[in-house]
Amino acid sequence: MERLLLQVISRVVRRGTLSVTLASGRRASFGDGTGIPLAMRFTSVQWQRRVCLDPELALGEAYMDGGLIVEQGDIADILALFMAQVGLAVPSVSAKLFMKLRFLFRRLAQFNPRERSQQNVAHHYDLDGRLYSLFLDADRQYSCAYFERPDQTLDDAQLAKKRHIAAKLLFDRPDLATLDIGCGWGGMGLYLAENAGARVTGVTLSQEQLGVARNRANERGLAERAAFRLQDYRDTPGPFDRIVSVGMFEHVGVGHYDEYFARVAELLTDDGVALIHSIGRSEGPGITNPWIAKYIFPGGYIPALSEVLPAIERAGLYVTDIEILRLHYAETLKAWRERFLAHREEVERLYDARFVRMFEFYLASSEMAFRHQGMMIFQVQLARREGVVPMTRGYIAEAEAALKAMETRHRPGLRLAGE
Repeated sequence: MERLLLQVISRVVRRGTLSVTLASGRRASFGDGTGIPLAMRFTSVQWQRRVCLDPELALGEAYMDGGLIVEQGDIADILALFMAQVGLAVPSVSAKLFMKLRFLFRRLAQFNPRERSQQNVAHHYDLDGRLYSLFLDADRQYSCAYFERPDQTLDDAQLAKKRHIAAKLLFDRPDLATLDIGCGWGGMGLYLAENAGARVTGVTLSQEQLGVARNRANERGLAERAAFRLQDYRDTPGPFDRIVSVGMFEHVGVGHYDEYFARVAELLTDDGVALIHSIGRSEGPGITNPWIAKYIFPGGYIPALSEVLPAIERAGLYVTDIEILRLHYAETLKAWRERFLAHREEVERLYDARFVRMFEFYLASSEMAFRHQGMMIFQVQLARREGVVPMTRGYIAEAEAALKAMETRHRPGLRLAGE
């Protein structure tokens, strides 16, 4: 099995410099000697066997459970090395077999009726709220930021994301009824209520997020303009002038796309506008990474546009704009990972060391997928009829400027401690 594992690694690592120490003490080197030298060590024969047979699942498990120790560099460096071998790596026979089987059964894994959807959401989003406060921005935006400049801070980039989305939603008059599908901790909905004059209904399947969103609305005096519910979007009554969904579509599942867009079309008024912001894959339909599906986002799937657009067409909706954000999420995840690791001792007190390694692996592998494996963000703007959206995109910059002025007006003033 040692020899087979070394063959598997040699088929993957063609560039870079990697040293691997096996449980027997044997050491082998891989790559072409370029880049930063990295080193890792297996602690048991059992972990070597598991990683050899199913690296997509077992590599993360080995790191979580101490079966793989990074001795030079960190796990983000190791994952960057593996995932950057685009066009060079040759998957093993067993890896190809597991991939084919997972693709064959992917619709079953992504079957998300109402009850299962709520269970899947609770798995990730009902974690201790203190965890997310340690690495997200102040507004708890748990989705891709929009970096207008390379040196922009995470908080400013997340604010720019909300502004950019709001601009595309064309809030051309006050009191537009707005649905936020998968509202998270309420940041997007509260932004629209405060700065765009919207009347927002936010729906989530997370008890933890619902409580935070409602508290924030009350604290900011927006409870009458922003109502949050524990509700499936499929059960939400309409109609709505505007519909927004940020970072929720990844949880719908490929077998539910027709149902999702049919519901959006049903809820949207004739002159309404919808904006769907989702992670996407650039290389066509695929599968959810099995480690991510097991430990982080059960039931989740990152779609290709070729899977999404036909469902939009079948729902009778017009695609009025598509924008692709490429490395924005890589930079977002990098900022999250750095913040998370700066607070790793606090996270360990909330959970344990295994959880810390699991979450670090999740953030690092996600970042490298956006840097090296064709992951991106798409923002699809939708309408029920032609002529609702201006013919050119100049309105987006104009709306962003107006929203920025509103943000300044609503920015709280400085207060002394204790006030």
